[in-house]
Amino acid sequence: MPGASEPKGNHPIWASQSTNKSTGSATWRCKECHGWDYKGKDGAYGKGRRYTGFPGVWDAAQKKTVAELAAFLGNPANRKHNAFTAFRPDDIADLANFLKYGVVDMTKYVDLATKKPIGTDAARGNSSYDRSCAGCHFADGKALNFGDASKPEYVGTLAKDNPPEFLHKTWVGQPPMPSALVSGWRIEQAADVLAYAQTLAEK
Repeated sequence: MPGASEPKGNHPIWASQSTNKSTGSATWRCKECHGWDYKGKDGAYGKGRRYTGFPGVWDAAQKKTVAELAAFLGNPANRKHNAFTAFRPDDIADLANFLKYGVVDMTKYVDLATKKPIGTDAARGNSSYDRSCAGCHFADGKALNFGDASKPEYVGTLAKDNPPEFLHKTWVGQPPMPSALVSGWRIEQAADVLAYAQTLAEK
């Protein structure tokens, strides 16, 4: 948030789990508990080094209204989620609207066991990628390295290693990358790009 300092210690709720060994500011990121697929312990982070045992946000997003979500997120007595103390009212409203209208059921588009896309068309994804993504990422997906020289991470790497993260970031954006949702895409188009991106080089 504008003017907010990066947290130095662990999120207060972090001590209630011992399986995920992340520390510091990483523990304040929503995805670290709830997963890129929004389903927490019942989704892609249901096992492995990211497991925390915390629930996802998917069910609440489906059942609660925007007003109810905003009230929960903005409640100063909600000590489990005091990550939001730095949020302005507009930020709370934006997050509540994202939860209600922006999250998608990743299991419709990604097989979490195999990490393969479901019902997608890589050829269509190629066309969308060439029009909207290649300008920054280049045709081979290697113009930007999200990792480092010793452990590079490119478009193809992310698509294969963590398809829910890839789909989330394609769908809602990752500054300065624009959001497919805001650009008027259907979620199926973003899933097609995921399918094509999995054909790109990992290294």
